Amino acid sequence: MDAYPGLGKSTAVRDYGRKLFRKQVALRGETTPIRGRRVPVIYIALSGNTQIRGLNAAICRFYGLPTSGNADTLAERAVDAVLSMKTAAIIIDDIHFLAGANSNSVRMANQLKYLANVFPVTLIYVGVGVQQRGVLREDFSGKQTELAQFGRRTTPLTLLPFQIEDDESRQHWHTLLKTIEQKLVLAEKYPGMLARDLSDYLYARSTGHFASLMALINRGCLRAIRSSRERLDEELMNQVKNDAAAEEARKELEAAIEAGLLTARPTPPAERRRKSA
Repeated sequence: MDAYPGLGKSTAVRDYGRKLFRKQVALRGETTPIRGRRVPVIYIALSGNTQIRGLNAAICRFYGLPTSGNADTLAERAVDAVLSMKTAAIIIDDIHFLAGANSNSVRMANQLKYLANVFPVTLIYVGVGVQQRGVLREDFSGKQTELAQFGRRTTPLTLLPFQIEDDESRQHWHTLLKTIEQKLVLAEKYPGMLARDLSDYLYARSTGHFASLMALINRGCLRAIRSSRERLDEELMNQVKNDAAAEEARKELEAAIEAGLLTARPTPPAERRRKSA
């Protein structure tokens, strides 16, 4: 899963991992055939400049195993855990933190190929600019990219910001706001507070990026509670700062919405039926 920051790729993959975990446990039980603990899915978030040993240690740490020893020792320990606990999928988040995006990309690609060879699991990588960093190409260029094995074993997926260019896209945005609205805990909230009254406003403020939207709403709710207003409206939200990227990009969207050139509101069902007729 290779996409720009703030689009919710980690959230989506973690949600998938939780559902897969529960599905596997419901299907096969909480224990393995030899009565050991079943761990169908593991999730690892990497930190800056992770080396090969650090990656193997992170896998061992998730299983509660010792993290002493060199990279090969840790890899053997991790393989034993994957096999004995019947793991079906490994999610590695922030893969762009793997050391060697340039000089060491071949070694890192070889390590990822090794994991795919020895772990009988589905490996799900999540990161930013993974393809541009050369990991899939293994530092080959031009016609030599055909020699890159890791790229042949990996299917790149991506996420896009929420769009409002057509009615189907606007409906997706509307559904998202309705779902968030239902989960808000504000004494004065009401149906349509986000999905109807703040639809255009929230799109302009977040530019369709999930992380920017959630940061804005979370901060707005905090201000609403502290000010005893217990609801979200434009007056209150104008007092809330969002992330730098969203604040920088909002002016163009706000101008288009105010000019009537753009809207995040889906066409009402009655009007859609009339147009289709």
